[in-house]
Amino acid sequence: MPLRILFAGTPEFALPALDALAASGNTLVGVLTQPDRPAGRGLRPQASPIKRRALELSVPVLQPATLRDEGVQAALASKSADVLVVAAYGLLLPAPVLALPRLGCVNIHASLLPRWRGAAPIQRAILAGDLETGVSIMHMDAGLDTGPVYLLRAVPIERSDTAGSLHDRLATLGAQALLEALPAIADGSLRAVPQDSGAATYAKRIDKSEARLDWTRSAPQLELQVRAFNPWPVCETRWAGQSLRIWEARAVSQPVQAAPGAVLAAGRDGIDVATGEGVLRVLRLQRPGKSVVSASDFANAHPLTGAVLT
Repeated sequence: MPLRILFAGTPEFALPALDALAASGNTLVGVLTQPDRPAGRGLRPQASPIKRRALELSVPVLQPATLRDEGVQAALASKSADVLVVAAYGLLLPAPVLALPRLGCVNIHASLLPRWRGAAPIQRAILAGDLETGVSIMHMDAGLDTGPVYLLRAVPIERSDTAGSLHDRLATLGAQALLEALPAIADGSLRAVPQDSGAATYAKRIDKSEARLDWTRSAPQLELQVRAFNPWPVCETRWAGQSLRIWEARAVSQPVQAAPGAVLAAGRDGIDVATGEGVLRVLRLQRPGKSVVSASDFANAHPLTGAVLT
């Protein structure tokens, strides 16, 4: 029997799940998403990716600023949803909302819980040098990603992965895992398993200040930082009094005697920079107001002999 599903999500990460539900034969009774926010140069209110897709699907959209309002809760109750599916919605669900659906609220979380509870699990997994991550299909409770888990699906973190590429893989995997779990949740054959809270780690929200490169750190640490902050906020350093955004870089294992930040070589292979341990080879970078270019093209256009990045 088809489920009546209320969906809550806001950014692009939630799109594959919404599309999967729309094509699943279940009934989407409504979509919750955050209110339109000012964006772009004109700071005009813009709809979230989920709102835009919901309107294309002709699914009713609700955009409350809070879910604690009794009127909002009554509107949600009127949907008579069997389950509320949540994917990167961005608002906390209070207890009255958690209790509304017959099957409760099911969340798609982009980590292997209990590792990396919180707002930035993808970036934190890369920063920590984790070898794998994945998605968790979780029964929501009043805590922050603390509920019992129905299903885990793991993927390796490749050295080529950035936060952007891993985000896209996990969004697709999350949609697949959700469709796998929902029928079994509905018929009671899939039971949620409590998390081991003692093994939990917290993925705090990313702050732009974290993107500044500290060349006294090791080259492998800096490589992880560059990958974790691509495509946002993008790692940054300074050269000749101006900012440089570093989009891609690789650690090179070789002894180095120069001071951290010193440019050791610049040519076809990239721009080699001394670090606290080893060499970081910059492969793609960007000056303010300019396009992203290869490091070799940048080196051809700008003399770097004796340069120091800070």
